[in-house]
This record gives sequence, structure tokens and C-alpha cells, in this order.
Amino acid sequence: MSLSSQPSTNIPILGQDDLISISIVSHGQGILVISLLDDLARLCRSQIEIILTLNTSETISFSLKNYPFPVRVVKNAAIQGFGTNHNSAFQLATGALFCVLNPDVRLGFDPFPALLSCLKQWDAGVVAPMVCNEQGEPEDSARTFPSLGSILWKVMSGKRPRLETRFPDWVAGMMMLFPSNVFDLLGGFDEHYFLYYEDVDICARLHLAHKLVAYCPEAVIQHEARRSSHRHPVYLAHHMASLARFLTSPVRRDALKLRQMLVDS
Repeated sequence: MSLSSQPSTNIPILGQDDLISISIVSHGQGILVISLLDDLARLCRSQIEIILTLNTSETISFSLKNYPFPVRVVKNAAIQGFGTNHNSAFQLATGALFCVLNPDVRLGFDPFPALLSCLKQWDAGVVAPMVCNEQGEPEDSARTFPSLGSILWKVMSGKRPRLETRFPDWVAGMMMLFPSNVFDLLGGFDEHYFLYYEDVDICARLHLAHKLVAYCPEAVIQHEARRSSHRHPVYLAHHMASLARFLTSPVRRDALKLRQMLVDS
């Protein structure tokens, strides 16, 4: 799917009561942040505010006054994990909606009207868009919970299967839109995960709270993935530790039991 062509669906413009607080965390990714903020300024019809967290020692080389939305900058004294950064940003958020958005995302149109339409239609706990790579090919951003078997199959086959469903087990954290009251009810992301599987865990906890996890292909974003865990041993170690934590967690166990109960009923 082309990132530049908006789906021809009848989606209303958001109202003033639908303020979206967007949390972006930069890891020395100032150039990517500028591109993303420019996309939002050029394309976004929605009412938004930005909480930009600088997770490493970097300076802002651009003027925040250039944007039609407020940008609040947080500078960390020490590097924090994915969950800690977004949870801290949530404490500063004022919107009825809370969006986690990676800096390596590019937009071809405003995804928020479609996402909010899906969120409201299904009374979901989180909704995420279709994620495409730089070639415009859909990524596997809506998935079933991982298992040892599925991980081994992916490693041996080199394939990342896509899951065609509106209501997957979990959606990837490149972009996640929550009702703020739901995110608050869950206590945000589990900060015991440092970089990976925070998105899987929070989706599992949404299921346990009887909230839908929704995938909205009417909204499309482009992900300029760096795949750090595939190349750097430190990131790979974080990835494997988070995988082990989730596979052995009571949250995963209980979510799988709930899913089986729903299948059997």
C-alpha cells in the first residue's frame, strides 16, 4: 500500500475534546524527530500535543516555535527504558488520548481520524495502524502471542508471518493509541521490561482487563526500522532477556488461558 494515498473511507475530523498527547522518545535521533514533527505539522488535522523525551545527551537543533502544536521537551539525566520513558511522558499528558509513537515513523496522511474511529467503534483499549516498510510492504505488526515454537520457526525460516485480523493478541509499539483512562487503569507499561516486549505485555494485560486490542488497516504508517537487536550484542541481550521474561510471566499464562476459554465457549 502506498503511504501517500489515504484510504477512501468516510472518516470524520476529530473534535476539540479529542486532544491526543503524543509521546516520542529520541535516542540521539534528532533528524528522524524533525522529519516526524514536520509530517505531523503538514498533515495532521487532529488536535495534538507532543511530549518529546531526549533519552541520550543530545541538543535540539531546531526551533520548537515552528510547529502549530505545543512541544514539551524532557531531558533525561540517565538513559531510561521504553516503558519508563512513556510512563513518565504520560504523567505530563493532558489529552483524553495517549499515543506512543516511534521517531523512525513517517506519515503520508493523518492516521488519527481512522484510528479514533476504530477505537470508538469497538470500544477498544488500544488501536494500532498498518505498519509498512520503506518499500511499502506491510510488516507483521499485528500478531499472536509468542511461544518457543513460533520463535524457533521464525529464526529457522527467516519469515515473519502476518496475521490478518482486526483483533490480534498484540500490536507492535511503533504506534499505539490508548484512551488515557485505560492506560492509567493499567498503570502504563511494565517498567521491568527495558526495551522489548513492553507492547506485548501491555496488550496481554488489556485482554485480562477485557479490553479489545484492535488493528486498523485504514490507517497506514511507514516504519524506517533499524533492527538494532539484530546487529548489536547489547540490544540482542535486552531482546532475549525481555523474551524470556514474557514467556515465563503469569500475564502471558493467564492471557493464553483466557483466550482458550473464549475459543471453547
